[in-house]
Amino acid sequence: MPSSKKILHYTSSALATSISVGLLGYALSTEWAETTMRCTPSGNGTAAIKLALFVGNSERFFCPYYGGSRDFPVFAQLQKLGGVPVVLHGVVLCLVVLCLLFSAGSILVSLYNSVSNPYETYMGPIGVYTCNSLSACLAFVVLICFVANVHLTNMAEELVQTFIGEDPVDLTEKVTEMKIGYYLLIPYITLTLLAIALIFIYDHAAYTHKKEQQRPTEDAPKEIMMY
Repeated sequence: MPSSKKILHYTSSALATSISVGLLGYALSTEWAETTMRCTPSGNGTAAIKLALFVGNSERFFCPYYGGSRDFPVFAQLQKLGGVPVVLHGVVLCLVVLCLLFSAGSILVSLYNSVSNPYETYMGPIGVYTCNSLSACLAFVVLICFVANVHLTNMAEELVQTFIGEDPVDLTEKVTEMKIGYYLLIPYITLTLLAIALIFIYDHAAYTHKKEQQRPTEDAPKEIMMY
């Protein structure tokens, strides 16, 4: 049976990871970015694209002749465009799924260690370090890929054009604002690293205690040890 200290650390690690999964799950259902543009030749025309990971929304006001609001599946709409935007968005989706899987693995390993004493294998501290490290690194890559997709590509303009049709429209003065779904990745990464820190603190203390117990034998005179 594990010690109470080990139970506390591993249970706390599982709790931190569970909270991070909850935050990421909420992020999947809310907006990640909103891009607004001025629509010309219409003097007062504007267009806006609101993006979540799975569902987006297009809003147009006199762009070019009338307005309207329309929801659309993001990945399916990007597939019609092709190119870099759909590739980057596909990468983001895959990495988010992997983050959830590795976080789930970390929770299972932490709970297993809170009720048993496995050896130093993937079911021990190594498993927690590996799963949470991968989750944090992949989430950081998601941050970079998503912001690059909305800022460095013409994804928003091309999405607006698909709803306008064949009418020639110039979209200028693009302004992009990142939303809560995107920023929730930051506490997700923080909590994932916290889960690693909790296990490292316990593991380091256990290693230090083990060394202190071995030291009297190592420092004893050879005559006493032979006796």
